[in-house]
Amino acid sequence: MSVLPDPGASRAVLVGTSRYEHLEQLPAVSNNVQALAGWLCGPLSLQLPAGHVTVVENPVAAHTVVGAVRRAAAEATDTLIVYFAGHGLVDGQDQLSLALPHTEFGRVETCLPYDWVRQVLLLDSRAERHVVILDCCYSGLALGRMSAGVGLADQAAVEGSFLLAAAAETRTALAPVGDTYTAFTGALLDTLRRGIPGGPVLLDLGVLYRHLRLTLEARGHPVPQARDRNSGARVALGRNHADLPAAPVAAATGVDTGERPWPDPAAIRTVTGFFTVLADVRVISGLTQQAVSRRSAGGLSSGSVSRLLNRSTLPVSWGTTAAYLSACGVPDDQIAQWQAVWQQLRTQTVSADAASPTVIRGGGRERARAWQRPLSVFRRGRGQ
Repeated sequence: MSVLPDPGASRAVLVGTSRYEHLEQLPAVSNNVQALAGWLCGPLSLQLPAGHVTVVENPVAAHTVVGAVRRAAAEATDTLIVYFAGHGLVDGQDQLSLALPHTEFGRVETCLPYDWVRQVLLLDSRAERHVVILDCCYSGLALGRMSAGVGLADQAAVEGSFLLAAAAETRTALAPVGDTYTAFTGALLDTLRRGIPGGPVLLDLGVLYRHLRLTLEARGHPVPQARDRNSGARVALGRNHADLPAAPVAAATGVDTGERPWPDPAAIRTVTGFFTVLADVRVISGLTQQAVSRRSAGGLSSGSVSRLLNRSTLPVSWGTTAAYLSACGVPDDQIAQWQAVWQQLRTQTVSADAASPTVIRGGGRERARAWQRPLSVFRRGRGQ
């Protein structure tokens, strides 16, 4: 079963090298990473908080990239996404290296060995699932140096992950001249934005790979590769836009919402994930906030729906959330699953609050709240 990662427990590191001192320039790479970062944080995608997406452009040193991946690997407990776009080279031992701005052919010390990144994922990551996307190919003097029996995806695979590689072939330039994005990432972004007509509700990596393979082959571009470890292919990067219900739908139309492909509450692990998926319920229902209010038979106002979906802390009582789910058309058995998740998160929150230190201020005692949130959340001044 395909699953959308919990945004509160997931992280992404997007690395792009577009400017080179000694190799061909790849200006489209900068557009790649910015567009992909926007997608991952946007509606109907993973909806990652901005602080959970790290963009590293034109890193001056290998440790800059490795450090960013290591930090994200320590924070993510659900899914960790690592993306690289730029030149890919092959060293004398047929090992994949990622080209940095100062990389020179024949000088291995100027590259980032991909194995360094892979070792971080293998040894230092707390994430349950890993997604590695490599948009790189071989150019210049490196063309054709890969061993005939070993492919890029085989070299780069990580256990417990899904790896999607742009190509293994020694083909032409990574990005067609004048295009906004590189060929592979452009096709990926287009599929995520437009969806796949007749495709499944969730665009998991297995579905994306098969669609990209057909699309890029038809265009005469290098054919992507993929490797799946422990069902990583079931990780979804977003909902299928081509499969969404027409919205908005007025309550008076009597639209049947009972058979909608409702989000699975079992995938929720954090408060951020709870509210992200809760908002998805309304999108999948095809109803506006006003229509949800009308379907609640007076139980909810439009303002109540808006306040519920824009909260950063769990409601103390269950009633409003139950009324919202019911008005959207979620079946009773699934509402019961939602309530179980809400109760579990409430218990975790109360336990964390009770364990927080007591601070003496102004002659009185005040409980210092030690919510389990990334430090970047506090720096942004908002909670999950």
